[in-house]
Amino acid sequence: MANTVSHDQNFKNLILDYPRDSLAFFAPEEAPGPDDQVSIVPVRQEQLKDRLGNRFRELDVPLLVEWADGRREAVLFALEEETDARRFSLHRLAHYCLDLAELYKTDRVVPVAIFLREAETAPASLTLGTELRRYLAFGTLACKFKEMPANQWLDSKNLVARLNLPNMQSPKNRKVETYAAATKGLLTLEQDSDKRAKYMEFIDFYAGLTDNEYRRYRQQYPEDSSTMAGIISRAREEGMQQGIEQGMQQGMRRGRVEGERALLERQLRRRFGRLAPEVAARLGQASADDLESWADKVLDAPTIDDVFDSGR
Repeated sequence: MANTVSHDQNFKNLILDYPRDSLAFFAPEEAPGPDDQVSIVPVRQEQLKDRLGNRFRELDVPLLVEWADGRREAVLFALEEETDARRFSLHRLAHYCLDLAELYKTDRVVPVAIFLREAETAPASLTLGTELRRYLAFGTLACKFKEMPANQWLDSKNLVARLNLPNMQSPKNRKVETYAAATKGLLTLEQDSDKRAKYMEFIDFYAGLTDNEYRRYRQQYPEDSSTMAGIISRAREEGMQQGIEQGMQQGMRRGRVEGERALLERQLRRRFGRLAPEVAARLGQASADDLESWADKVLDAPTIDDVFDSGR
């Protein structure tokens, strides 16, 4: 995975692919229980932006959780990943949560801050008021990876926790073992081959093993290493094949368009003689729909301008 990959996008994908495990891991106090029948729906940010206008503060993933039996009212979770705690703004998160509350006419909003790196400087709460009265109090549920011992999650049944083992606190001499536990969790808890390949890249990206550490992993965990290598190899082959097929389809479409363009150009020359440079340029930039429309008019149009007249 390239180093330019966005952490925000990585965690957005993770939360959207595994919303229930994400809530159980990032917000255990408020998350639905394992036996609760719930629907978890991502709130589309594009829709929020349209509704909230210039006041919109784009965060990672707002999720709406509704309990099927109605014993608990719906809850909105606003999850924000922040790589550098110095950039984290509690005011921004509070503003966003207030916007969500107003938009959905609810006060049941849970703000969740996910800190990928050290987060000692991150504010824990926000209070507005004076020495006489407190007018607004705001806090968050915080997941601080660097304060979470990885060894407490090595055997977790929560896939999001297992995938994030490399982000947790762990001795440097335990990197290979931590990586192996993350990989084993992916193989055990996820059966979809596409997602296995996708989140193997997630683990690799955050583990950052050296070549020597990868060799140690392959030597100490040969079965898992071989399984993951096969999955990634198949995913790459399928991706290449899909790219070839898409390229062929695009080439065929381009070929049809070029054929239609050449045919129309010949028809125009036969009817109206030598084509002006601006006509040739217009043909060169035309879409398939344009070419089809003009071809329908070329035999009946009294002048070449009438062929291109959209009003005819």
